[in-house]
Amino acid sequence: MPVTSVEKDLDQLTITIVAEFTAPLRRLWDAYTDPRQLERFWGPPTYPAKFLRHDAVAGGRSVYVMTGPEGDAHYGCWEWISAAAPRAFEVLDSFSDAAGVPNPDLPTTRVDFAFEETSEGSRLRTTSYFDSLEQMQQLLDLGMLEGTRQAMAQIDTVLADLASFASERKAEAQVLSDTQVRVARVIRGTVDQIWRAHTDAALMKKWLLGPDGWSMPVCEVATAVGDKYRYEWQRDGGDERFGFTGELLESEAPYRAVTTEAMIGMDFPATLNELTLTVVEGGTLLSLVITYANAEQRDAVLATGMTDGMETSYQRLEGLLQPALA
Repeated sequence: MPVTSVEKDLDQLTITIVAEFTAPLRRLWDAYTDPRQLERFWGPPTYPAKFLRHDAVAGGRSVYVMTGPEGDAHYGCWEWISAAAPRAFEVLDSFSDAAGVPNPDLPTTRVDFAFEETSEGSRLRTTSYFDSLEQMQQLLDLGMLEGTRQAMAQIDTVLADLASFASERKAEAQVLSDTQVRVARVIRGTVDQIWRAHTDAALMKKWLLGPDGWSMPVCEVATAVGDKYRYEWQRDGGDERFGFTGELLESEAPYRAVTTEAMIGMDFPATLNELTLTVVEGGTLLSLVITYANAEQRDAVLATGMTDGMETSYQRLEGLLQPALA
């Protein structure tokens, strides 16, 4: 078991859990900041988690849902107070509703995650701070300690799975719910470079093309919240053309942007697209959570080969960035 000690300090109103791992420090840090990895161990085995949002930066937010064996869903959220990669981050951990709004009837806990190197690998010290003994006991009665032990027991398997999360870089689509899909890809480049690639029209025209044989004659970028954007593509040597338009709803450079997206000339409902960029070993993790109107729309879009087209574009983007990284 990774957990080596659990200490309750009734005077300081804290619970500190220490766990040891054979994996390197950076590998352990990335497991907590990459939602694809974190959700494989954040919930105990009978209540696996899905992270619907995960902004691993100060001022960011995370929203997750743990689903029980009877299909019961339990939501939680983090408010990121600080993040100092790869050594520490601090969050306010709350029970919440599906939108990530904290539940005022249940305790909010400040949790400090401290990472350090050891002779055998790495150590994680997790300290939870409570407002009162009553609050501490309430969470203990809800199974906090046992759930944490069960969750941490799963981390070694995730850390050992280098093929899926360290070596493999192709874009992958993961269904999160009936209406949500997350497309993730580690791109060889810095966060600033990847952000610029999504906000510089001249650069976007060079890589955001999908399969070969298309150009991007219209690329009107939204630069401020409330601005509208418009992108159009045309097949080389033909009249076939399509495009998307939408509005920039949120922008936190260079880590997060939220937009709506509607296909030009079609009567399909607009999607909500949440782009998050996270520094990971070897590059930048791009995570795009797309919310559809219903499962039918979700499945219809996935069936178009969307993910393959995105992978081709990301490969093209890496080709543009490689000279700058050399």
